[in-house]
Amino acid sequence: MATVTLRSDAEAEADPRVQAVFSDIRTTRGSDFINNFWRGLAHDPALLERTWTSLKAVMGPGTLDPLTKELIYIAVSIANGCPYCIHSHTAAARAKGLTPAQHGEFLSVVGMANQTNALVNGMQIPVDAAFKVGEGP
Repeated sequence: MATVTLRSDAEAEADPRVQAVFSDIRTTRGSDFINNFWRGLAHDPALLERTWTSLKAVMGPGTLDPLTKELIYIAVSIANGCPYCIHSHTAAARAKGLTPAQHGEFLSVVGMANQTNALVNGMQIPVDAAFKVGEGP
């Protein structure tokens, strides 16, 4: 159960700031669907605006392709234990062309990284100078 009220479309229409963000989400995504994350943030219009503006900038066009950005988002969400973001960004990645084979390989990489991170942290292995920016050959 959410700890904040999830704003309905009628409630969103009553607040011009929320209405503007919801409209931009629909336009940007080419869909009438507003997911629960945005509906929850809508209880605080300033937070909603700030978060949408930042997410749109970070996940928008750049040097990384859209699928790569979604995969990074999923990996961080796995590391942070956020089921909502894992599910929503996996759906977004699938919409951007993620195949079941790619998803399986991606999860293998995430699992391997978690395993080797735990080992190196547990053993407190020092970082090789060659791997440090400005210190390598």
